Amino acid sequence: MDTPATAGEHLRQLRRHAKLSQLDLALITGVSQRHLSCIETSRAKPSPGTLHNLLTALEAPLDRCNQVFLAAGYAPRYSATPLASPAMAAIREAVSHVLHANNPAPAILLGSQWEVLAANASTGVLFALVGIAPDAADGVNLLTTLLQPGGLGDHLINADEIRTLAWQRATREALGNTGLATLLASLPTPASTEPPEQLPPLVLTRIRSSHGELSFLSTFTTFGMPQDITLTSLRIEHLIPADEATWQVMRGAYASYAALVL
Repeated sequence: MDTPATAGEHLRQLRRHAKLSQLDLALITGVSQRHLSCIETSRAKPSPGTLHNLLTALEAPLDRCNQVFLAAGYAPRYSATPLASPAMAAIREAVSHVLHANNPAPAILLGSQWEVLAANASTGVLFALVGIAPDAADGVNLLTTLLQPGGLGDHLINADEIRTLAWQRATREALGNTGLATLLASLPTPASTEPPEQLPPLVLTRIRSSHGELSFLSTFTTFGMPQDITLTSLRIEHLIPADEATWQVMRGAYASYAALVL
């Protein structure tokens, strides 16, 4: 797909991607359909406020919003603040709280290229249960360890299923993320698998461990109303035990770990 050259072309592409007509977007934003048509065809230049209103309604990624502002002749509106910055202290504290609260179930903070930025103690406990060094989560890339031989993916009972789903998700995200696209190009493509005739309500992550099979369901936590590009890329993945046997193993292993460190 060609990169749009004007702000109007950006907006038209985003509107069509959102499957909205000009009338739909006009009703949502309060911008007249006539004015919206003029903006999309570059017969009118939107004000920064109108541009912000339209992009918010279209739920455009913040880095894409910056491209649109630049195309309209305005300065970029959104920055990417390093997570270690003093301005992000409240974010780091919130992440630490959520990760700790998830114990004795594993939880990890992921960046825009699936890099593990932080993990709770139970993540190390789970790694130990599958025979991986407990500190192996530090600095690891989740996509790499799932797809490359010798990583966590080798310990998955349903490895083909999880690898295919991870690849598909990462491929979608890579459409607007050149760094992730470069990483994907360096990784082996998983073998495609045919979906079962009856799909389950949720695909479980099934792990082979020293205590037998452990089953987890996955949920994600993201920040609401982010106004910073860094924040839009952060997500916390929670691995919640999917059965009582897995809960018992994780509770016991985490209790043993806590007794050693306290």
